[in-house]
Amino acid sequence: MFQFGSDIGVDLGTANVIVYVQGRGIVLREPSVVAIEKQSGKVIAVGSEARRMLGRTPGNIIATRPLRNGVIADYEVTEKMLRYFLAKAGTKRFFFRPRVMVCIPTGVTGVEERAVKQAAVQAGASKAYLIEEPVAAALGAGLDISRASGSMVVDIGGGTTDVAVLALGGMVTTNSIRVGGDKFDEAIVKYIRKAFNLAIGERTGEEIKMEIGTAYLDELANRTYEVRGRDLLTGLPKAITITSKECHQAIFENLEAIVNAVKEVLERTPPELSADIMNQGIVLTGGGALLYGMDKLLSKETELPVCVAEDALSCVALGTGKALGMLGVLNNNKSMVKKHRAALRSYTAN
Repeated sequence: MFQFGSDIGVDLGTANVIVYVQGRGIVLREPSVVAIEKQSGKVIAVGSEARRMLGRTPGNIIATRPLRNGVIADYEVTEKMLRYFLAKAGTKRFFFRPRVMVCIPTGVTGVEERAVKQAAVQAGASKAYLIEEPVAAALGAGLDISRASGSMVVDIGGGTTDVAVLALGGMVTTNSIRVGGDKFDEAIVKYIRKAFNLAIGERTGEEIKMEIGTAYLDELANRTYEVRGRDLLTGLPKAITITSKECHQAIFENLEAIVNAVKEVLERTPPELSADIMNQGIVLTGGGALLYGMDKLLSKETELPVCVAEDALSCVALGTGKALGMLGVLNNNKSMVKKHRAALRSYTAN
């Protein structure tokens, strides 16, 4: 029996790709990694299998991340990866090609937007739509952004952190910085190299972050982790022990950048919406929201209530799927959002 094409939401992230199919929920969650044969350009592996090859491939195979800082760095590889994931999600069973909604960070260029749309269509979509990550994250977190009252979302992904105040179906104030989970990993790798003369890979840096990484130092942030790598002085394998406090020190600058981005949006928010945010607080989404103490850090710095969404990792993907069923509502509210932005410009000018 043939099946009509279902709407599909795709969180095309720097670190992971999550696919939501209408009526089925989240059907796929895989790392955004592709292993390619250098000479022929043939795809050897995609997703989890390719991620296991990072830093371990022979000379004729390259394991790469085709997305960097939330946008497409290698168009051809991204299109192949997206085609593979859509097929794995079961879209080939559909009689008609599905509509696909793909999330993008705020502030991307027109060229980057066209690249994402084209990649989705080439991968099998009948029509591709784009949605900003904070809007998708808010919808996925269960926030009612169609109302006049303001909601604030901080989406900390692998490549970017997107901060937005939303009302009437759109973003009123927003900020996007290219700091996220990948920057945390890089900072940990650099810190261990500098402090211990030990070379480790990106995967190890991510493991350290997940095991003992902390955004806020308190009595619970006292864990340790054994790190193994190559001694830069002797060239021999070596093991050292790193603490949560040292891990916090390594990522401190990146945490500070996220805090400043949140404060900058709050400073530009109209007073009426600021009052709403004081009552409702800030919602954290994305993988970075799961870093220990991230909610405590932002709550301390902003003096506002902060909570982590129930399924922070999947919020954006869930929101992209919901957004396809709300296209009319979101489009109808665009004029109202423009009025809010006009009020904002008047407020900031004064």
